[in-house]
Amino acid sequence: MTEDLGSPAIRVLMMPRDTNAHGTIFGGHILSLIDQAGAVAAHGVGARKVVTVAIREVVFKAPVHVGDIVSCYARVVKRGRTSLTVQVRVLAEDPVARDCVEVTSAELVYVHVDEDGRPNALPPANA
Repeated sequence: MTEDLGSPAIRVLMMPRDTNAHGTIFGGHILSLIDQAGAVAAHGVGARKVVTVAIREVVFKAPVHVGDIVSCYARVVKRGRTSLTVQVRVLAEDPVARDCVEVTSAELVYVHVDEDGRPNALPPANA
């Protein structure tokens, strides 16, 4: 994969507690990692407190298994006055076979909020 994946945000070893009835990792667990990775990218550009507004189309291309190492890469692709759009890509690596597959990707929208949960202007890009 030669295209820009973004910055590494999360890397996690998948454990048996995260499996569904089919023996693969719950899609909801992967969604949680995606949301966390997007927030990491938002914090990386100076956002202090963000809330998730949208997760756009998540299509699972490959299953994730117990023992796989899941890596989430994230990059900010759009910045508004109070909102950020973040692209997250998820890869799973079998550490024994050394195979790596793209599991899914998603675009997330976050809103920067104040302590009362109201939209708040993002800090300047170079702050």
